[in-house]
Amino acid sequence: MRMLSLFVRCIVIYFFLLVAMRLMGKRQLGELQPFEFAITLVASELACIPMGDPTIPIIYGIIPVFTLFLVHIIMTKLAVKSLRFRKVLNGKPVIVIEKGNILPDVLKELNMTIDDLLEALRGNGYFNPGEVEYAIVETNGTMTVMPKSGNKPLTPADMNMKPEPASIPVTVIMEGNFMGSNLVELDNVYKQRVLKLLSGIGLEQNDVLLMLVTGDEVFVQPYKRDSMTVFFNSRENSEEKTEAAAEGKL
Repeated sequence: MRMLSLFVRCIVIYFFLLVAMRLMGKRQLGELQPFEFAITLVASELACIPMGDPTIPIIYGIIPVFTLFLVHIIMTKLAVKSLRFRKVLNGKPVIVIEKGNILPDVLKELNMTIDDLLEALRGNGYFNPGEVEYAIVETNGTMTVMPKSGNKPLTPADMNMKPEPASIPVTVIMEGNFMGSNLVELDNVYKQRVLKLLSGIGLEQNDVLLMLVTGDEVFVQPYKRDSMTVFFNSRENSEEKTEAAAEGKL
């Protein structure tokens, strides 16, 4: 009975803690503000106490976690309403590279070494500090980098090109199975066209690990072949749409 009691207590506290964490927001651990990280650590520790000791009432684990949840909500509301309180609570972003120059005194204040700085720059895709105009350590500990003009990625605006409107890729096939709910959202893709496209590149439905559709562009990753990007034929799309509409399929 004792083992069963511990089993049930662990499940109850786990789900209660999971709900509380979900209500606090969807940040990843590395994106937590200092007060959020502290609350997360304390809540997990408090929840563990009644899990392993059956002599402690389970409510002794639930009430502290609920209290911390209320504290989190109150502090978040105050931070939204008061800029001064937000700065006291979270701190403020700090510039560590300014106009291409590393600021050693600022690094010292942040207890950062040059190795820490270089690691953070590499995480942003820059292996040489000489490529960086500004680098800012954000309040959650991450680093934001502004490259020098000569090291910025080339954009359509730089080439006086008009970019195509961005669209979200839609998963059509995953692990050999059609994603039915996603097919409903597409007005130019339906099962027959997908199968015809796959047949044209020598594949069957069960051969596909992942298939994403972005407009007329199709990314296909087979199980046993290299990935490829193919395109639906725009003229064929128009003809099939008209035919399908006439049959009441669209």
